[in-house]
Amino acid sequence: MRLFSLAVADFRNVHSIHIEPGERFNLLYGRNGQGKTNILESIYLLGSPRSFRTSRLPELIRHGERQAQILGRVESGGIENSLRLVIEAAGRKVEIDGKAVYKASELHGKLNAVVFSPDDTGMVRMGPESRRRYLDRVVYMGDIGYLHCWHSYQRTLKQRNHLLKCSDRSGLDIWTQKLAEAGAEVIERRLRYVAVLDGKLRTYYATISGGSETSCLRYHPEGVQSTDQGQIVEELLELFKRHLRSDERYGTTTAGPHRDDLAFMLDNRPLKAFGSQGQQKSFVLALKMAEVDNLYEVFGEAPLLLLDDMSSELDARRNNNLMEFLTKKEIQVFITTTERSPALLEVAPHCAVFHVEDGNLTFEGN
Repeated sequence: MRLFSLAVADFRNVHSIHIEPGERFNLLYGRNGQGKTNILESIYLLGSPRSFRTSRLPELIRHGERQAQILGRVESGGIENSLRLVIEAAGRKVEIDGKAVYKASELHGKLNAVVFSPDDTGMVRMGPESRRRYLDRVVYMGDIGYLHCWHSYQRTLKQRNHLLKCSDRSGLDIWTQKLAEAGAEVIERRLRYVAVLDGKLRTYYATISGGSETSCLRYHPEGVQSTDQGQIVEELLELFKRHLRSDERYGTTTAGPHRDDLAFMLDNRPLKAFGSQGQQKSFVLALKMAEVDNLYEVFGEAPLLLLDDMSSELDARRNNNLMEFLTKKEIQVFITTTERSPALLEVAPHCAVFHVEDGNLTFEGN
């Protein structure tokens, strides 16, 4: 996949920029708070229904403006398209080659992007919600059907929770059955994805760490032992039955896929509790390599890679491991740092360099 050009207007602190990025490596440098991450976010949004930073659309619009716009000329599967995204407080509008699209499936795969940011390292230490949000995002990237079943589960969950708050709970059994069926599909797709990603993660972590530790990605849904979708339905029904009293007490569904966690393990111990900061960074870096690899296999071409704040996230050894991986993958990369790093430019050949200041962007050459 390739991004040939990007134009952004009134997006966060960006008033108006236009960029024609390099084919391989692109370095965006500048002081903190100047808009570097905002540019990466705009690239990501061209191909995704949701930002990797926020779900609140008004935050994406420049202060005092009514809307933000992002335009990009992209290539996927040998086909060039023009993508246009208009963001308003009430919603977003997407166009492909000037034609409005209303289904996520029409945009899916037009511009895949994997993000590695400080927030990703932070999710190791944060609560289950951040890891669950990450899991939902990455499963969708490689599986368009996941978005439909996830929305179906959320709609059904909302209806069941509404009944739990009512004095008249007639129909609760019907919605519980529907929730188990929708939840089983969510779990089955998550399990399938995690199994694939886990194998790739182990390989890349061993390369980064020198093979001294064993990494593992685990997804064990509460109350579920099976990987068969039909059996998962029965197990979820039993789970909901066990939690019914607490559900009725609190007026909400207290167990299910919306409460599950994704476990990051190192030598069969939780990375959160026992992993050093360096081990946590290596784990997340290996996870991102695994994401890139998986999308490459699904779509037959590499996604874009957005590396945010590399100067704080990666030391020289991890940086060299990453660059070696990227060179082999023939991937287009966008990197943000606080400085115009000579060391980085040495390992990132043919790197286009851009300076970012106060939401403005200046091309400084290759």
